[in-house]
Amino acid sequence: MSASRVHCRRTALTLWTLLALFSLRVAGQALVVFAGVSWLPPLDQWQSGILPYPLLLISQLAILALFVKVCADVSRTHGYFASPRPWFRRGALWFGYAYFAGMLVRYALHMQFHPQARWIGGTIPIVFHCVLACFIIVFASSHRARHAGCPAPRS
Repeated sequence: MSASRVHCRRTALTLWTLLALFSLRVAGQALVVFAGVSWLPPLDQWQSGILPYPLLLISQLAILALFVKVCADVSRTHGYFASPRPWFRRGALWFGYAYFAGMLVRYALHMQFHPQARWIGGTIPIVFHCVLACFIIVFASSHRARHAGCPAPRS
């Protein structure tokens, strides 16, 4: 197997793993809201409160749908998100880095203003925003690295 094919498979596996992590977050919060499970953290730990839960859930489902399409295209090595787009790769990579850095700042501020939460209290949203940022970084990096494209799958 060629090095580029191994790289493409590794990228696809990484993206699917990050998608699975985010899916668990969405499912966990839904279990707390709709099923009232007590073995998961309470609702106030799952979201910052900026968006009401119904809007948050809709946006999370939209992100999941988009990321499934990205993962499927990258796995198949063809499709809209597997096609090289030079104008896209730089912007997406910088956005991913800025998004991740923003979450690090958010974490530092959270710890500064909520010392009783040390080290992980109230961080579920921050951690999963980092997961989303990592998804964007991995996707953009692989997109950037394969500007010549991953090899097409054999028929």
